[in-house]
Amino acid sequence: MNASGFLRVLAVDDEPPALDELAYHLRADPRVARLLTAGDATEALRLLRDGDVDVVFLDIRMPGLDGMELARVLRRFARPPAIVFVTAYDDGAVDAFDLGATDYVRKPVRADRLAESLRRVIGSRVVPSHPAALARAEEDPTIPIELAGTTRMLPRSAVRWVEAQGDYARLHTAEGSHLVRVSLATLAERWADAGFVRVHRSYLVQLKLIAELRLVNSGYVVVIDSTELPVSRRHTRELKDKLVRAAKQDWNR
Repeated sequence: MNASGFLRVLAVDDEPPALDELAYHLRADPRVARLLTAGDATEALRLLRDGDVDVVFLDIRMPGLDGMELARVLRRFARPPAIVFVTAYDDGAVDAFDLGATDYVRKPVRADRLAESLRRVIGSRVVPSHPAALARAEEDPTIPIELAGTTRMLPRSAVRWVEAQGDYARLHTAEGSHLVRVSLATLAERWADAGFVRVHRSYLVQLKLIAELRLVNSGYVVVIDSTELPVSRRHTRELKDKLVRAAKQDWNR
């Protein structure tokens, strides 16, 4: 953020009408002090070489270096800008949260939706830059979810368990559930280091939240938030071992 407290913004889109519309709404927001525009990733990198920006509003599907690839480049900057993806598609949402995007906005853009994105950017830029704070942010990434036509960023730590629904996954939290376009297998691989374990071909759970492992007539179930979830035979032994190891670690602290 610049000295006056307003944002320096770069908007990147290879389609001139979409870029013009995005730029129009951003210029109209009083929090934007300076707006740069680029028609592709090469031009964006040239502009970034000449000066820092606080946030990049970035289209995903572009010729040459696309938005996801550009975002990966930006993450390696010494002072990386916040990233807000602006796209007509929702199939990049999972990769967006993996890249630490601040927001994910669907086209056609609306002024109120961009205003919400800017609010999130400001909130993300004023958090302490202490290494411990940065580490916590890395440890708790967010995943985009759709709520009444608006994309929100849900912290992974809010997810209690995950249920497979075809090629989608339903994330269960204390407040409700959210359907996201990502497979359970993908989340199981990406979230293993965060304590999520596969207990069934249709269920992924946060190990530390398991209240009980109970034997019933048809086999084992785990209990999370008073909800019973089945444990398949192939996952039973591994789950027991992980619960024992977790208990030992707790006792040794």
